Amino acid sequence: MELDGAVVIVTGASSGIGAATARLAAAQGAVVVLAARRADRLTALAAQLPGSLALPTDMRDPDAIARLVQTTLERHGRVDVLINNAGQGLHVPVEQIDLEDLRAVTELNFYGPLLAMQAVIPAMRRQGRGVIVNVSSATTRMVLPGVGGYSATKAALNMLSDVARAELAADGIVVSVVYPSVTATEFHQSLRAGGRAGGFGDGRIEPQSAESVAEAIVAIIRSGDPEVVLAPSWGGAVTQR
Repeated sequence: MELDGAVVIVTGASSGIGAATARLAAAQGAVVVLAARRADRLTALAAQLPGSLALPTDMRDPDAIARLVQTTLERHGRVDVLINNAGQGLHVPVEQIDLEDLRAVTELNFYGPLLAMQAVIPAMRRQGRGVIVNVSSATTRMVLPGVGGYSATKAALNMLSDVARAELAADGIVVSVVYPSVTATEFHQSLRAGGRAGGFGDGRIEPQSAESVAEAIVAIIRSGDPEVVLAPSWGGAVTQR
């Protein structure tokens, strides 16, 4: 799908990968709908992107997700692309995972994307086409001590995406997954719990930019490929799958 004129919902759009993706999509002619919890940041970003729509949304709230999609349809009449980017890390050893923390991260990283997909599928089916991009994590392709809880939520998203891709193909709806590596964003300053996992911030891993991930997201929207993995060379105790 080409982005010129397409209506694109970007979740987690207030900073990092989401904001970079929104800017790039808008620069290529998309009509961007910005979703995140931080209304002030959304408003500031929307002011930079003519024609965009800022809709403060908690992606852990099913009613808020439904309103996001319904408002988009009321304003623009269609949804061409959904980019499920909102997420949060949980970087503690398995032994220390608190169930409430895991529940909260699962609601954001897995339940939220599922509900957003369910909300846009009927409109995309009526249109006869649509693209859903789920932003996962390269940590699901390796064994990285300290991120078991976080990676488990993203691994669940991977399987959901693969199955949805098969189920929706006949409706003209393409589901793809992007696997970012360590990215230079605020992600590690807003973890649900814990700190940087092994190899993060010690010089072994060179962070990629949010803009490079945005470029991969836009590229996969165009290509319709099932996935793209943005993983550098990892050292130390990290085990590649």
